[in-house]
Amino acid sequence: MSNKLLRMKDIQLEGFDGQNWKPVINHIDLKLDRGEVLGLIGESGAGKSTLGLAAMGYTRTGCRITDGSVVFDGTDLMQIPGKKKRALMGSRIAYVAQSAAASFNPAHKLIRQFAEIPVQHGIMTYAEAEKKAIDLYRQLDLPNPEKIGYRYPHQVSGGQLQRAMVAMAMAADPDLIIFDEPTTALDVTTQIEVLAAIKEIIRTQNTAAIYITHDLAVVAQLADRIMVLRHGHLVEEGDAREILENPKEEYTRDLLSVRRLKEETAPPPRDPEVILELDDVSAAYTPDKPVVKNVKLKIRKKKTVAVVGESGSGKTTMARIITGLLPPYKGSILFNGEMLPPDLASRDRETLRRLQMIYQMPDVAVNPRQKIQKILGRPLSFYFNMQGQQQKDRIAELLEMVELPAKYMHRYPSELSGGEKQRVCIARALAAEPELIICDEVTSALDQLVAEGVLKLLQDLQNELGVSYLFITHDLATVKAIADEIVVMLNGRIVEQGTKKEILKPPHHEYTELLLSSVPEMDPEWLDNLLEERRAAA
Repeated sequence: MSNKLLRMKDIQLEGFDGQNWKPVINHIDLKLDRGEVLGLIGESGAGKSTLGLAAMGYTRTGCRITDGSVVFDGTDLMQIPGKKKRALMGSRIAYVAQSAAASFNPAHKLIRQFAEIPVQHGIMTYAEAEKKAIDLYRQLDLPNPEKIGYRYPHQVSGGQLQRAMVAMAMAADPDLIIFDEPTTALDVTTQIEVLAAIKEIIRTQNTAAIYITHDLAVVAQLADRIMVLRHGHLVEEGDAREILENPKEEYTRDLLSVRRLKEETAPPPRDPEVILELDDVSAAYTPDKPVVKNVKLKIRKKKTVAVVGESGSGKTTMARIITGLLPPYKGSILFNGEMLPPDLASRDRETLRRLQMIYQMPDVAVNPRQKIQKILGRPLSFYFNMQGQQQKDRIAELLEMVELPAKYMHRYPSELSGGEKQRVCIARALAAEPELIICDEVTSALDQLVAEGVLKLLQDLQNELGVSYLFITHDLATVKAIADEIVVMLNGRIVEQGTKKEILKPPHHEYTELLLSSVPEMDPEWLDNLLEERRAAA
């Protein structure tokens, strides 16, 4: 059997911008052997996901492959009929999307969706698929692996759902898996387990993979080779270690240089008044299982409080409590010294305007059937009764604030990259001119260059407008860059909190030490060394 698995030659792909067809991928060659991992990196809009999809002979709506060939194990995917191509999808070629929430059917349990591909392709029975699902859930460190598959997608955390999607892609033991940012929704400790599981499965099953990411430290742990893309062009390609240690091109050096965000010293606040206070708050989705327990938290004006913790620790649930989506059964929430009604329906329009939230997964946060102009125009109309040209001018300003061109207002979300969609979500929150913004993993879908710009934008807005942030994240580089205070959560409780200097300075709480030690380093041996250290200490 030939070691050659995938050969893409002279791929040219165009996208329709509403008026004209424009190049998206410009004459790129790509090769992948069995058992090899290729890392695709570059900033948002570079063409990484588009090239990954083209590796399956597939394009998004509004795109087309105009030249080149895609040969998978001797078969040109551009020439075979659709029925034969569908037979390969899921069985021999699998895809792990960036947004798990948008990829699962909310009406079906996880394990049923896992079993669909192997059962439909006649690879195994439903009972065999159930058994394999539980084995993979265990390998991916999902809690209660024997039971979690019998939950619906909305009954698990974002990080757990992402791991369930990785398991689903591996269901039929494919020859090729395309990973499109599969760990962006995961906290650092969970990311370690998922990366270790992906690495082990690729090694033991001799599976080839294309790993699309903007996190260079993640690429360092997995990739044999790296391709750097920018604006649809190949910038640089080579052995992973060589690219990371000796990048030839200036753009690659720029990507590496912003791996660790620089801390900025914020000026002391002019008004130390607390804008939001949670006092002994507890909440539950079911009466017998509290998910947030006895939380005490204060956020001051013009300050940023970062909440960190592993997937399922209660970070996003706390945000849902503050926004009124999950009323607490105990405790109180004060906003600017006044008691907040516990549920969203009881809050007036002005309260809603002053407290906004940016969600973790932009794919499910925007209506795919509405153009960006309508998405951003709604809060302007709802809160300020802004219409016509005034509204259009303000939309253009908001897009400029998040570094998107004004012409994007005429596009649909599907015509934007994952990073661009998240910037639209940020613009929508800013449209309300809020006093407090809850940012739920807002940079997890962005590459380092774009993420750095967004964080700088948020800091500038804080200094200019006095806006406060509750920043939920698992990226400790982001915490170091933007936080004034840090809150560490575990199992629904706050285990440590204080100023950034206090929390990041040793000695650390045991769990905080685990989080800090789990931040990937740009060393290809880092993951193996860390796992060895932890095995020795166990």
